Amino acid sequence: MTLRCDTILRDATIIDGTGAARFRGDVAIKGDRIAGVGDLGGWAADREIIATGKVAAPGFIDAHTHDDRAVLCGPECMLCKMSQGVTTVVVGNCGISLSPVKMTARPIPPLDLLGDEQWWTFGSFGEYAERLARDPSPVNTVALIGHMSLRVEAMGGDVMRAARDGEAEHMRRRLAEALAEGASGFSTGLYYPANIEAPAEEVIAVAEALRAAGGLYVTHMRNEMGEILDAIEETLRIGRAVGAPVVISHHKCAQPENFGRSVETLPRLTEAARHQKVDFDVYPYIAGSTVLMIKRLRDDVPTRITWSIPHPEMQGRWLADIAAEWGVGMIAAAERLQPAGAVFFQMDEADVQRIMQHDLAMIGSDGLPHDAFPHPRLWGTFPRVLGHYSRDLGLFSLETAVHKMTGHSAAVFGLADRGVVRAGAYADLVLFDPATVRDTATFDDPVRPADGIVETWINGQSAYVWGAGATQARAGRLVTRGRG
Repeated sequence: MTLRCDTILRDATIIDGTGAARFRGDVAIKGDRIAGVGDLGGWAADREIIATGKVAAPGFIDAHTHDDRAVLCGPECMLCKMSQGVTTVVVGNCGISLSPVKMTARPIPPLDLLGDEQWWTFGSFGEYAERLARDPSPVNTVALIGHMSLRVEAMGGDVMRAARDGEAEHMRRRLAEALAEGASGFSTGLYYPANIEAPAEEVIAVAEALRAAGGLYVTHMRNEMGEILDAIEETLRIGRAVGAPVVISHHKCAQPENFGRSVETLPRLTEAARHQKVDFDVYPYIAGSTVLMIKRLRDDVPTRITWSIPHPEMQGRWLADIAAEWGVGMIAAAERLQPAGAVFFQMDEADVQRIMQHDLAMIGSDGLPHDAFPHPRLWGTFPRVLGHYSRDLGLFSLETAVHKMTGHSAAVFGLADRGVVRAGAYADLVLFDPATVRDTATFDDPVRPADGIVETWINGQSAYVWGAGATQARAGRLVTRGRG
């Protein structure tokens, strides 16, 4: 008896996402699931793809994004991710989430990274989830609730101080509601002015909602520079206080005087992981990107403008060149550009590699999809890990690279039946050429799809095809921790 399915990948090199050695075989897709893996010579399909020499892997999970708005905007908005093989994105990071707060004026930085007030229309996470159900995204979405968003609502916009007890309780209740409506955790951005006045006690009071829900605590720590070890200790303490697994966002050692300090931070995290659940994400670049914060500018950190509301013509330009052209100092130029965003070249390559190699590391792009001239990580993160770091530099095996993007991330975020190639798992898959896969997006030309990603499937539907671009499929789902 011939078994039938929708699609079969024939003679693929299968890297299953668990970290196990690759093997050759077939992968069958039926509906939204993987129907079979191995020698499927007795199967027939509506579509058969000869995948000889290509790798079939789980679709990549972008562990750190700011795609809250982008997932609402259709396939073209998510082409930057699907063209990398990404099938699931984690939104609501760094304390910034598009719900549960409405805005009637442009939000304060960095909340404005998600857009102006026209996008801030969700008064509850339930409303955001309903929008995703009514008008599905092309990719799967895992959602966190941002501390900054909660603060703006609870504190009436007066966020440059610690929250009062009643305000913290209001935030805790709102977080509990969102978790019940399908959010997976709570994020903070204690580095930013809108959050930096919040003491650990406030964060613990709000995050207490995670205990009953089993949610994650995810944080852009208070300090990634000279006081990074203190910030790690604060982060671990918050996780312990509320019984929540911890994820440290985009782990880095920033600013030249801190280059090399990953030899201090990584052993501390290794030790902590023996006693509590802690992981971190990392992006494969020596530059970060966020809003342009005048008080954080430094002469020894080259800065490139990604967007400016009053001066859009300056996107892509170096801040130092703009200042020289205007005949003013760097601070004065930055003030004139506001509100604005920038890329900051503030990390050391040896630290980036050391952090990526660590067993606790997941891969997250931290891309900013609404920047006019974005950091290339938005389009290049995952192929860069596969091509530059795994194949070309030999930093780790291809199996390890895939695991950091799939099985490990799925385990950390509690995504049932995702991040693995096996019968019964969801058919989130990517087919890529291991010999040619590479990022093509650069700091000079950042909006370019990767080479070597042949096709991406999301819940069994083809979402991206090399040479043709995004399909019109909208097969993505809201995925909640502990559920598929």
